[in-house]
Amino acid sequence: MCLQCLAEPLQPQYGGGILRNADFSAGLQGWSVFGYSSVAESVSASGNVFAVAVNRSRPFQSVSQKVYLQNDTHYTLSAWLQVSDGIGDVRAVVKTADDFVHVGGVVAKAGCWSMLKGGLTATAPGRAELYFESNATVDLWVDSVSLHPFTKSEWSAHRAASTASARKKTVRLQATDSSGNPLAGAAVSLDAVRSAFPLGAAVSKYILTNTDYQSWFTARFGVATFENEMKWYSTEPAPGREDYSVSDAMMAFARAHGVAVRGHNVFWDQPSQQPAWVQSLPYPQLLAAASRRIRSVVSRYAGQVIGWDVVNENLHFDFYEGRFGWDASTAFYAAARLLDAGSALMFMNEFNTLEQPGDMAALPDRYLQRLREIIGAYPENGAGMAIGLEGHFTNPNIPYMRAALDTLAQAGIPVWMTEVDVAAGPAQAEHLEEVLREAYAHPAVQGIVLWSAWHPEGCYVMCLTDNSFNNLPQGDVVDRLIAEWRATPRGAVTDAQGYLEADLPHGEYEVTVSHPVLNTSVSRSVKVQLSAESEEHFIDIRV
Repeated sequence: MCLQCLAEPLQPQYGGGILRNADFSAGLQGWSVFGYSSVAESVSASGNVFAVAVNRSRPFQSVSQKVYLQNDTHYTLSAWLQVSDGIGDVRAVVKTADDFVHVGGVVAKAGCWSMLKGGLTATAPGRAELYFESNATVDLWVDSVSLHPFTKSEWSAHRAASTASARKKTVRLQATDSSGNPLAGAAVSLDAVRSAFPLGAAVSKYILTNTDYQSWFTARFGVATFENEMKWYSTEPAPGREDYSVSDAMMAFARAHGVAVRGHNVFWDQPSQQPAWVQSLPYPQLLAAASRRIRSVVSRYAGQVIGWDVVNENLHFDFYEGRFGWDASTAFYAAARLLDAGSALMFMNEFNTLEQPGDMAALPDRYLQRLREIIGAYPENGAGMAIGLEGHFTNPNIPYMRAALDTLAQAGIPVWMTEVDVAAGPAQAEHLEEVLREAYAHPAVQGIVLWSAWHPEGCYVMCLTDNSFNNLPQGDVVDRLIAEWRATPRGAVTDAQGYLEADLPHGEYEVTVSHPVLNTSVSRSVKVQLSAESEEHFIDIRV
C-alpha cells in the first residue's frame, strides 16, 4: 500500500539540496551534535555510512546541520531514519533565529529505514539549523537527508505542469461537410456542461429556506456535505427518538439540483461530540445504540451519498475503541459497507494530516498505518476505502502539504480534501488560493469540499460571502478558480484540414461547429476523460 521501510536508505533527493555531505559518505563532516548528545558514524554490513545519536536522554538530542535560508522560498525536506530498538516517533525541526519550526515526522522502526517527507517556507532570510527529535530515548539513526530550495515561481511552474497533466486532456476535433471534405475556418464553440472534478462545500439547514443561499450554492458547487444535520446528535437527540426531517429535506434539495452528497458522519470518535445521552451508556446499551445508529443512518441514505465518513477523527480520539476495543473502527467500516453495498466511498476523515507537521498523532505515516489496520483486520474493507483530509489551515505550509499528499498517494486509493478552510486574517484569501491550487494540482486528489456553511450569525471559521451572498475575498478566489478550471478556448476555428486541437479539463462538453458558407450547425456531446490517452472526435456538418 505504501513505501515500506527498507533495509538500506535510498540516495538523498536532489543530491541533498543545500545540505553538505547529505549521505554521510564523508562521515560526520558538515554535521554537528545537537542538544549535548553524542553522535557517531556507523557503517552497515553493505558499507553504507550513516549517523547515530547515542546515549540520548532528551527528545531533541540528535545530529544537526546549519544552513542559510533564502527569503520567500519553499524548501522540501526528506530524510531516512531508524531507531535502534522498537518504534519511535521522529520529527524534523528547523530552528530559526526566533522559532522552532516543525517540518515533518515519521514513525521510525528498528531493523529498517523509514522515509520522512516534509518541508517549510522561509518567510525571512537568515541562519537556521535542521535537527531531529524523538520521544523514544533509544539511539536515533539518520541518513540521506535533503533540504532543497524552490523559488515561488519554480514551485508555481511545477504546479501548473502537474495541473495540466492531472486535470486536462488534449482533444482533437475535425469538421467535415456532408461529403466528408474538411471544413477549414469552421467556428467551434466548446461549452462545459459538467466538470469531472468534484468541487463542493458544506451546507447548513438554512439552505432549505433561503433562496439566495440556494441560488448562490447551486451556481457553483456539485457536491454538498451537511455540516451537522446528519450527525448522530442531530438525528437522535434522545434515545430512540430519531428525527431525520431536516437531513431528509436537505437530501431532497440536493437531489433536485443535481448536487452529490457526502455522508457526514456515521460516528465521531471525539467524546464531547457524542449525543449527551450516549456518553455515559454502559457497554451493552452503548453497543445496542451504536448498532441501531449505523443501521439507521446508512440504510436510510444508502445509494444516495457518494461517500461516508464512517468514523470521524479516529487518529486523535478513541471513544469507541476505548469501549469496544482497538478494532471498533474496523467493525464499523465493515458494517457500513454491508449496509451500503454500492459505489459509495468509505472515508477515514482526519484533521492535521496536511495542516500541522508537528501533530504526531495525525502524521501521514500514522494515517496509513491506521488505514492498514482497518483493512488488514477485515480485508473486505479494502474495497471502496478513501482518504479524507479535512484541511483546517491557519498558516498553510505548502511544501509540507505536497509532501504529505505524496506520502498518502502511495496507498493507491482516492484522496479528498473534505473540510477545507483557512483561519481569518489579512492573508486568508491568498492562503485559501494556495491550498486549493496545491490540492487541485496533485493527481491523487479526487475531490475538494470547502467548510464554509453559511449561518446568519457567521460561519464556523471561513465564510465565502456576506449575509446578502455577495462574495467576500475568499469567495472571489473560489469563483476565479472555478472559472479557470473550467475554461475553454473562445473564438476557435478549424485549420486548413478542418482540425481543431484544444487542451480541455476533464468533463462533459457540448461542442457546436458552424461554417460561414453553410446555413446550419451541428452539436455533439463530448466526454473528456483521464483514462483515454487521446480524445479524437469527428463532427460532420451536413447541409
